[in-house]
Amino acid sequence: QVQLVESGGGLVQPGGSLRLSCAASGFTFRNYGMFWYRQAPGKERESVATIGVFSNTAYAGSVKGRFTISRDNAKKAVYLQMDSLEPEDTAIYYCHTALPTGSYWGQGTRVTVSS
Repeated sequence: QVQLVESGGGLVQPGGSLRLSCAASGFTFRNYGMFWYRQAPGKERESVATIGVFSNTAYAGSVKGRFTISRDNAKKAVYLQMDSLEPEDTAIYYCHTALPTGSYWGQGTRVTVSS
């Protein structure tokens, strides 16, 4: 079955960095785009970054220039490098993909940016 497992969240000070990872299984990873979303307390889930099958990328305006999405098809993994973190980046971060069989989400990893 399809599984997406995020890791790498934690507590970091403003200006710091974190690297999130998402390990995928149960589908042909290289054939599908991958997405990072986040949901802050009291807010709706929002798209953060996207990477296509040719490693073409897109970012939300609020993270452009600070976050970098990448993928490793051999490891079936997608990453989100987050630099210059701000308190407003505090959220649960989710990995997502959309397949012919449906829409799949990981369980999320919590990122807290605070001094």
